[in-house]
Amino acid sequence: MNIQRLREMKGAGEKIVSLTAYDASFARVLAEAGIEVILVGDSLGMVLHGDANTLAVTMENMVYHTRLVAKAAAGSFVLADMPFLSYSTPPEAVRNAGRLLAEGGAQMVKLEGGGWLCETVQQLTLRGIPVCAHLGLTPQWVNKFGGFRVQGRGQEAAEQILGDARDLETAGAEMLVLECVPAALASRITQGVGMPVIGIGAGPGCDGQVQVIYDLIGVSGRAPRMARNFLRDGGSVQAAVRDYVQAVKSGAFPGPEQCYD
Repeated sequence: MNIQRLREMKGAGEKIVSLTAYDASFARVLAEAGIEVILVGDSLGMVLHGDANTLAVTMENMVYHTRLVAKAAAGSFVLADMPFLSYSTPPEAVRNAGRLLAEGGAQMVKLEGGGWLCETVQQLTLRGIPVCAHLGLTPQWVNKFGGFRVQGRGQEAAEQILGDARDLETAGAEMLVLECVPAALASRITQGVGMPVIGIGAGPGCDGQVQVIYDLIGVSGRAPRMARNFLRDGGSVQAAVRDYVQAVKSGAFPGPEQCYD
């Protein structure tokens, strides 16, 4: 799996399936189930470390967990989060992103933020580092937002996110994660850019879906509205992941209960 294949899937209307993983055992399960994109998310700060948000996650944490996942993710595309304040300037971003590829084995890095990141995206792209943008609810901005809140409601806010998506793609971003935005806006953005758009709490109109693995199997505590417990009716973790893949591919997930207006 590579970015060219993901673009082909978008063009063909084939849904892209993504899940988080933080270690080799889960990465192996996901790869064997046919997960196309494995995200090594800084969400590990919440689901592994027990923190209230992602802000304390370090570059060392991300390099370590990315390396574990990459060892076992044969056939899947490995996407790694850049942690809080690891890309404040373009030189810092290049240095840290390079570590995630060279030491961690990632194939792409993900950055949270809008048009202000265009220069950083350009510098990463010029150095052969593929970039996934992240718009909408960007968890590293939790203190700015005043909590984990839906973004993009209202015309001005919606136009800002759409404009940021287009600007970041022009700067070189090759994939986009949209989190917690109204489903209609996510569909509009997905149709308005050429790069694959992966949604989480962004409705069924995106090119693909991503979820946190611990939400998917019901062990993360109070799961957000955008999640579904695929292990609730019993069975195995492997079966739950396969059911998730089938649900995304068929369009059964996300349903209205996982979407926002």
